Amino acid sequence: MTKSLAGIPLSVLDLATYPEGGNVAQAFRTTRELAQAAERWGYERYWIAEHHNLEGVGSSATVVLMGYVAEATRTIRVGSGGIMLPNHAPLVVAEQVGTLESLYPGRIDLGLGRAPGTDPVTMRALRRTPSLGEDFDEQVAELVSYFAPLREGQRVRAIPGAGLDIPVWILGSSLWSAHFAAAIGRPYAFASHFAPGDLLQAIEIYRREFKPSAALAEPRVMVGVPALGAETDERAEYLATSMYQRTLGIIRGERFAIPPPVERMDWSTGERLAVAERMALMVVGGPARIREGFGQILQATQADEFIIVSDAHRAEDRLKSYEIIAQALRAPN
Repeated sequence: MTKSLAGIPLSVLDLATYPEGGNVAQAFRTTRELAQAAERWGYERYWIAEHHNLEGVGSSATVVLMGYVAEATRTIRVGSGGIMLPNHAPLVVAEQVGTLESLYPGRIDLGLGRAPGTDPVTMRALRRTPSLGEDFDEQVAELVSYFAPLREGQRVRAIPGAGLDIPVWILGSSLWSAHFAAAIGRPYAFASHFAPGDLLQAIEIYRREFKPSAALAEPRVMVGVPALGAETDERAEYLATSMYQRTLGIIRGERFAIPPPVERMDWSTGERLAVAERMALMVVGGPARIREGFGQILQATQADEFIIVSDAHRAEDRLKSYEIIAQALRAPN
């Protein structure tokens, strides 16, 4: 059955980014403002992604920021997109997220990933033992068990956490994560906003292998989309060069805060193609082009939800982008 754009939930993925010349405090103010605006514009969820030791990104204390956003909003779901579980003890995550669910009942999501969210050196500082990511399936099972109703004689309990109904999503950018999410019957979010290469195959595997669980009866797929919306195509294309420059920096091994847009990108043909490959799903333009681009992604993926990454040098341009995207995708055909 063909899906309609108007019926697809839209969500926000935030890394608490700040521009060149800005700072983390500024990033947090923008996060709060964007979350409140996203709620008004009808976005379904506001997820925060765990990253560490990355210039321009302030989302390292993911659960703390989740609480900050939940306190500033009333109805939008707030979650992690995701918490990198091998960086943490499952019991601590259960207690922290259980605390949020107890404070803001019915509004908290828990998205889990197994990547470090940083470079190898910082990963060793976080995990101490780099091999921790190899037992991700066991860590997820342990974490989920802490949300189950308390059993007689249970010695280790998540207080708060036990008995709470908190949706657990599996995040990934590989085929492994598709197999795993399907096997345990959990909703699946694919990080195609920066790693789109395996998107279609991962979705096919997940849907084909999905095993219904007590948590989820049918497969549910969320697709990450990088996008930049503006009043006109020309304005959007100009503003999007900030996102292109950051991606180019990653390819070159350089990390920096969001740079101002430029009239012309300074890159080689190989670098341009590498950025295009990494951002293959990027949708840039005014309302009509935004609608067309998301429509093409929906047709290819039959996604159940889109989670959108939109960054700009100026906070007001970033907010405007999310507003235009929401309006364009909710407009009548």
